[in-house]
Amino acid sequence: MAWDLIFWVVCFFINIALLASSFYQLLSLSDLEADHLNPFEASTRINSIVLPEFLLQGLLCISFLLTWHWFMFLFTLPIAAYHLMLYLNRKHLLDVTEIFRDLNTEKKYRFIKLAVYLLLFTVVLFRLLSASIFFFFAWKFEELDIRTSLFY
Repeated sequence: MAWDLIFWVVCFFINIALLASSFYQLLSLSDLEADHLNPFEASTRINSIVLPEFLLQGLLCISFLLTWHWFMFLFTLPIAAYHLMLYLNRKHLLDVTEIFRDLNTEKKYRFIKLAVYLLLFTVVLFRLLSASIFFFFAWKFEELDIRTSLFY
């Protein structure tokens, strides 16, 4: 039972890091569009955090697979597979010379990732709260399990 709580706390912090990374990239692209950053600074800022974000997303997806959280694994699998496809095709970094041409596409991609991470955040937060309630009050609710079989 304690491992379940520790797992969801770790997932919570990984999800916070993914949300912050996605928001930072979106903010950098918006600053570039408003001409507050030059293309070199924006692409350098975004490219420096792309690979750690991909690794964290892959770690989160694999951890859901290894802990048998099938719904969460299937929820994070498409974005992890897309990240893997971008990395293998070497299209994961922004090009300084083509950044203005791809600006709207990159912003839409970042918005979609932000929405997926926010949805993942709500599910992870629910699972963290249910695991903590179950862990701290298990002596009161030995026969009652508030977790649903859909998320477990």
